[in-house]
Amino acid sequence: MKPSFLLNFTDEIIDALSIDCLIFGFKDAQLSILLVKHGIGPTLGQWALPGSWIKYNESIDEAAGRILSSQTSVENIYLEQFKTFGEVRRFSPRRVITIAYYALVNIEKFELHPGPTEADVSWFNIQEVPTMPFDHNKIFEDCLSFLKHKIQHEPIGFNLLPAKFTLLQLLELYEAILGQKLDKSNFRKKFLKMNLLVDTQERQQDVSHRAATLYRFDESVYNKLLEKGFTFEV
Repeated sequence: MKPSFLLNFTDEIIDALSIDCLIFGFKDAQLSILLVKHGIGPTLGQWALPGSWIKYNESIDEAAGRILSSQTSVENIYLEQFKTFGEVRRFSPRRVITIAYYALVNIEKFELHPGPTEADVSWFNIQEVPTMPFDHNKIFEDCLSFLKHKIQHEPIGFNLLPAKFTLLQLLELYEAILGQKLDKSNFRKKFLKMNLLVDTQERQQDVSHRAATLYRFDESVYNKLLEKGFTFEV
């Protein structure tokens, strides 16, 4: 018998270890989560987080990208590990541990297509998430709570907003994630004080109301704040 370190890994699945993906998108002042409708198996017809098994011959990061791409056609995005879920009875047939990944994306950059085992794929407003199988609702709620904390200590928005955006769009993003209304004047003062935003000297085009100033993120300041963090009190 070969020593374990000489075993040839195959593309067979590890049936006790899975990946679940939480992809958040922002559009029209609403934060949404990407879900797939199962097309086969005991959860046929149910909406769930994109997820599946890890193969022996791939890393968990590779598995996350493969699973998301094959089930939704969303690919080439940065997926970050969020949390591992291992409750004994989270998957009723047997013991399964799942690793949750999350990403924040601009919805308009992606065209969705369901995979061969999915009946559909769609964005759901975070306020209208259906009952999902297994512990997917708990995974979703935990990740949303994580984002609410993260947004008060790190800059968020680089991947969610267009390259040029208004302060109102940025405010609406924060309100959508936090689930509460914020004071516009205080929000503006706090953000401009951080020197995170650059005035592009441009204004909105083709709008029926007074055109607002367009801003962009200062990428160097953005990256420094990602490293150092900050406190954004609401």
